[in-house]
Amino acid sequence: MESRYDVRSSKTTIGDIMNTFNIDNIRQDFPALNQLNRNRPLVYLDNAATTQKPNQVIDVISTFYRTSNANVHRGIYEISERATEAFESARQKAADFIHAEDSSSIIFTRGTTEAINLVAYAWGLHNLSPGDEILVTEMEHHSNIIPWQLIARKTGSILRYIPINEDGTLNLENSDIFFTSKTKIVAVIHQSNVLGTINPVKEIIQQAKQVGAISLVDGAQSTPHFKVDVQEIGCDFFAFSGHKMVGPTGVGVLYGKRELLESMEPFQGGGEMIKSVTFEESTWNDVPWKFEAGTPNIAQAIGLGAAIDYLNDIGIDQIHTYEQELTEYALDILEKIPGIQIYGQAPNRGAVISFNVDGVHPHDMVQFLDQDGIAVRGGHHCAQPIMKKFNVSATTRASFYLYNTRDEIDHLVESINKTASFLRR
Repeated sequence: MESRYDVRSSKTTIGDIMNTFNIDNIRQDFPALNQLNRNRPLVYLDNAATTQKPNQVIDVISTFYRTSNANVHRGIYEISERATEAFESARQKAADFIHAEDSSSIIFTRGTTEAINLVAYAWGLHNLSPGDEILVTEMEHHSNIIPWQLIARKTGSILRYIPINEDGTLNLENSDIFFTSKTKIVAVIHQSNVLGTINPVKEIIQQAKQVGAISLVDGAQSTPHFKVDVQEIGCDFFAFSGHKMVGPTGVGVLYGKRELLESMEPFQGGGEMIKSVTFEESTWNDVPWKFEAGTPNIAQAIGLGAAIDYLNDIGIDQIHTYEQELTEYALDILEKIPGIQIYGQAPNRGAVISFNVDGVHPHDMVQFLDQDGIAVRGGHHCAQPIMKKFNVSATTRASFYLYNTRDEIDHLVESINKTASFLRR
C-alpha cells in the first residue's frame, strides 16, 4: 500500500533525490508546528534537545489512558492483558528498530541517561578494580561522562579520553595509546549533539574487542536519524531515548547482550524484578524484567512503539537522506554569514550545526531569534569539555529533523544576519 508520505510527482519535495518525501503531509502530523511563537510562525530547530510529537503518537497514548490503563504483567483481567500486550509489543518494535537479536535484550528505562547509569552501576561497580581503565571521548554528553567519573571514584579505576581533532573528528591515529590491556569498557557517543560528528563506532568497538574490553554506544542522537544495527556494530550495550525520535519523554531503551545482562546485578530493587522474596534472600526475575523494578513507564513505552511505527512508515533511510540534503543546504548558506564560526567539519555528520557569530553572545542570539519565532538552543549543550576544547563558553545550535524545511533555514539565516547587524551597531 502506498504511504501518504510518498509523492513522487509532488512539487513539495526537496531536490530530486527526495522525490518520495512529502514534507507537507509530514508537517500536518505535528500539531505543535502549527502555532505562533512570539506572534510569529514557529520555526522549531531544537530537535537535538527534543522533538515534536505527531498525532499518531499522541493519539496512541491518549487511547491507552482512555481504554487500557492498567498495570502490566500482574493482572489477569482484560484491560491489564491489553496493556501488557501493547507494552511488550513496543519492546519488540524497539528490538526490531535497532536490529537486536530478540526483545529480551531490550530494557525500558527513562532515557539514555538512565540507561548509561544502569550499565555504570550494574556492570561497572561490580567489574572494575583499581587501575582498570574506562575509555570515553572528549565529545561525550555529560550523561556519558559523569556516571563513569562516579564509578571511577568508587572503584579506583581510571577514566581516560580519546581527544578531538580541530575538525571535530576523533583522533584515533595512535589508538594503541588508549586501547590497552587495562581498558575494560569503551563508552562512545554515536553522533555528537554539538558537532554533528558521526563516529566510526564499529571500528572503535573492534579495537575494544582486541584488548578484551566491552563497549557501550550512546545512540541518543543517532537512532532517530539513520539506520542502527546493533549486531552489525557489534556493541555490547546501546542506549537511546524516545523523546528525540518523535516519542514521549520519560522512556528510553538499553540494549544489552543477553549473556552480559544475565551476569549483572539488578540496578534497582522492588516489585517486578524478583522471582521470590523471603526475609533472608531474594532471587531475580528473568531478563529484561530483572532491570525494570516497579511499575514501568507503560504509556510512554507504548508511545515509543507508536513513534517507531511512524518513523518506519516514512522510512528511516528516507529521513536520513532528507536530513543530509537539508544539512548541506544549511551549511552552505550559514557559511556565507559574515563573522560566523561553525564548530565541527567532520565529513560524516548529522543534522546538527553549532556556531557563533562575532560580536554576538549565543544567549543574545537565541533571544533575538526567538523574537522572530525561531527556537534554537544556546549554551554548552551538556558538553562542557567540547566548549573547553574550542575555547568558547557556549554556542548557538540549530538542529533539524524530518519536518523542517529549506524555508525555515532561510528564515534562520535572515534572522541571524538581522541580529548581528543590530548588535554590532
